[in-house]
Amino acid sequence: MDRLLPLIVAVPLLGAAVLVGAGRRMPRLAAETVACACAAASTALACAALARATTVVSWVGDWRPRHGVSVGIVLVGDRIGLGLAALASVLVLAVLAYSWRYFEEPPRGHSGAFPALVLLFQAGMCGFALTGDLFDAFVFFELMGVCGYALTGYHVEEARPVQGALAFGFVNSLGGYATLMGIALLYARTGELGMAAIGRQLDAAPERDALVAAAFVLVMTGLLVKAAAVPFHFWLPDAHAVAPTPVCLVLSGVMVETGVYGVARVHTAVFGGPGGIPAAGTRRVLVVLGVVSAVTGAVMCWQQRHIKRLLAFSTVGHTGLFLVGVGLLTDEGLSGTCLYVLGHAGAKAALFACTGILLARLGSVDEHELHGRGRDIRGIGLLFALGGLALAGLPPFGTGLGKAVVEEGSAWLPALFGLVSALTGGAALRVAARVFLGAGERGREEETVGGEEEPETAGGEEEPETGRRIRLAPPPMVSVAVALLAGALAVGTVPALAEATYAASSAFLDHAGYAATVLGGRAGGGQPGHAAAAHGGAWWTWTGAALGLLSAALAVVLAAAAVVGLVPSRGWSALLRRLHSGHIGDYVAWTTAGIGLLSLLTLW
Repeated sequence: MDRLLPLIVAVPLLGAAVLVGAGRRMPRLAAETVACACAAASTALACAALARATTVVSWVGDWRPRHGVSVGIVLVGDRIGLGLAALASVLVLAVLAYSWRYFEEPPRGHSGAFPALVLLFQAGMCGFALTGDLFDAFVFFELMGVCGYALTGYHVEEARPVQGALAFGFVNSLGGYATLMGIALLYARTGELGMAAIGRQLDAAPERDALVAAAFVLVMTGLLVKAAAVPFHFWLPDAHAVAPTPVCLVLSGVMVETGVYGVARVHTAVFGGPGGIPAAGTRRVLVVLGVVSAVTGAVMCWQQRHIKRLLAFSTVGHTGLFLVGVGLLTDEGLSGTCLYVLGHAGAKAALFACTGILLARLGSVDEHELHGRGRDIRGIGLLFALGGLALAGLPPFGTGLGKAVVEEGSAWLPALFGLVSALTGGAALRVAARVFLGAGERGREEETVGGEEEPETAGGEEEPETGRRIRLAPPPMVSVAVALLAGALAVGTVPALAEATYAASSAFLDHAGYAATVLGGRAGGGQPGHAAAAHGGAWWTWTGAALGLLSAALAVVLAAAAVVGLVPSRGWSALLRRLHSGHIGDYVAWTTAGIGLLSLLTLW
């Protein structure tokens, strides 16, 4: 079974190589078929490995550790890592199916370019989720980044995609350099690159000094940039506004979540022992940044009229909630976050899928310009409204279950989670009411913010990515949206999934157990659901369901109030909007400031 792990990464790499090498002579149908087959094969391999009850460890080239010392490259297939790899593969398959005939016909000889990039992106995400080596995590991190830059600027003949890709590239490259410097510091201290080996070396000489703290800050910087946590988030809305809509499905659905996963993995495996960073310091970093990200993302989401930017800021807000859940450093917090991530991936990707249909049919993603123009596609409107309710935490969606589980961790969490869920879900419901029902008056044009030129795009300048407007949405586009929403619903209705997630979270947080499994060859993981059975599992409670209904009801009220003009959707926090200037230099400055903030929170 350990031989499956390299194949999960190798199959999409091989498929991308075939498309790059033979794509010039392949018709479009053949290229897209090869890509879908490779993505499906990798998905099946990830699911097959996930079905195992124990953690799977694979030493590439059979370079196994001797007397606890390793020099080889290791892949670790624990249930959370494999779950993330499976989620990434499923969403990549959804992207390829959605874009089957989405784009206009590519130039001759370029039919394999887009699917090859998507497969490379899948390989990067799967490798990042499975690697047990910190330097290889950086390599896969950069592979994701390079593919993300190229996919964001896929329409390279236009200025705006190039600008969005440059913002993506500069900020993520800066984060990557920070991570590489942190890895170098850890290698200088321990002489190891494997996460388990570094953690064991730090534990053997538990001297907390500036070097370990600096390494923690630098490594976490790169991961938090990928996760789009405030103040490292500025690249995300700019990239989403200009990236092809199918690409947004995977950027918001799973790529930023790999950053959150990386934060949790590096803390647990490397810095979670007596020689690392105290739990109080890690908790302070993640909770503070999580709260700031959640509130900032929700406020900015509410103010958007560009639907893709609205959904992007919603992702920033929910990333903040994920960081808070991980930052609790408890089994319940992590298991609830895992369920939240699964539900959010389905709901957010479905919302982007519906947005792509709007763009292809009506040639705009501007909430004001689309007012009432979606009346004849109310089926898509229903899907969009359901996605908004899922973001708001409506039971029994998986977002609602994850939200309910994490909220049990502290008395103040329901207020934060409820507010962010209501604002982000309410913004999506407001769009649904205006676009598909024609509710309220058409919003007036706002070209300035506080008397200055508005830095944000409005969404009316978009061109259909299908090359021409379509009368009817192709069945694959609608089917993908339906399937993704159904998946988000299934997460909150299958008790076995919640039980397995709780057991996986308990094993994931075991610092010493991870090292023993990877370096000592000890079987890991246990039976799924065993720990959950003893604890009672992570499942719906009456309080959690009531809080989910309350946040969903508040989202509906906010959306209705905004439609009739009682709650302004824009203009009440111009300063915050000005910070999102679109200037790369500003974003680099904020990233540098974020490194300082991380240092302060770590050493405080």
